[in-house]
Amino acid sequence: MSLAALAFPFARPLLHSLDAETAHGLTIRALSAMPARAPAAADPRLAVDAFGLRFPNPLGVAAGFDKNAEVPDAMLALGFGFTEIGTVTPKPQMGNPRPRLFRLPEDRAVINRMGFNNEGHAAALRRLAARRARGGIVGVNIGANKDSADRIGDYVQGIAAFAHLASYFTVNISSPNTPGLRGLQSRAELEQLLGRLNDERARQEKQPPMLLKIAPDLREDELEDIAAACGGGAVDGIIVSNTTLARDGLRSGHAKEQGGLSGLPLLQLSTRQLARMFVLTEGKMPLVGVGGVHDGPSALQKIRAGASLVQIYSALVYQGPGLVTSILGYLAGEAARSGGSLASLRGRDAATLAHQGSSGT
Repeated sequence: MSLAALAFPFARPLLHSLDAETAHGLTIRALSAMPARAPAAADPRLAVDAFGLRFPNPLGVAAGFDKNAEVPDAMLALGFGFTEIGTVTPKPQMGNPRPRLFRLPEDRAVINRMGFNNEGHAAALRRLAARRARGGIVGVNIGANKDSADRIGDYVQGIAAFAHLASYFTVNISSPNTPGLRGLQSRAELEQLLGRLNDERARQEKQPPMLLKIAPDLREDELEDIAAACGGGAVDGIIVSNTTLARDGLRSGHAKEQGGLSGLPLLQLSTRQLARMFVLTEGKMPLVGVGGVHDGPSALQKIRAGASLVQIYSALVYQGPGLVTSILGYLAGEAARSGGSLASLRGRDAATLAHQGSSGT
């Protein structure tokens, strides 16, 4: 077990006595101060081939945890198969006023309205270049500045800036905290965006795979439009999903805060949307399942709904880095029971899950 995992039970009371953003900042500083070490050897039964990359295991860190590429190697050392930095924008920006990050402990959830706060391309580029020789799969999540006159142009800048360093790109058009950003998910705007990004990708010597991250609050017809726009090689994969604006059934005192909700309450909705996207893409496109994963069975649920890969973030707030080992151990056991890999389980429940609930709920 890693030093971070051993320390978390003792550190958690202190961290949770602080406001959520301050605690997160301390966590990043603590991880960055830990001695560098190589990840433990991965269980070969957990290896995943997706969009031209070989992942040592299917569990990754979702964007938002390491916005400025400060601790990618620390996260890989915890056992993650990959990590994703960002969202990064061309220019540094402060984001929305604090407080803007809230724990909902009774719901095992988090609400954020961070607003793409980050240090900009230059800072992330400098850090990624410095750790380049260490290897590992490090994705770059790109976004647009809030005050940009050409938001699509900001995404194009992201492709141009990071193509030589990113293992893959994630195009984040689904944050609810930048006004108007989710409008880029409409078919006409999405096709224009992806067209320009692929033109820029084609100009780069290195052409990392590109993924699209979508919102969970989409109607069936909107999902159909996205699936159509993403076909024909327009993207290499889809991440389902970002945070939700829904607030159904929450009990915590911060439940009415504005922003995107993540954590356990998002599990059912995001998994249903994942299954719908798997069905719409006929299982031919790699999908990344995010939202509500908090243990081995919920990670497996994402895979059975159609995910090739799974990401976590909010559950780490409550359970700490020991969760990584726990989830991977569970998945290794399931792989052993399924003939030595998880591939045969991918999408097994998608058809059933896709028809649960009503569209856009």
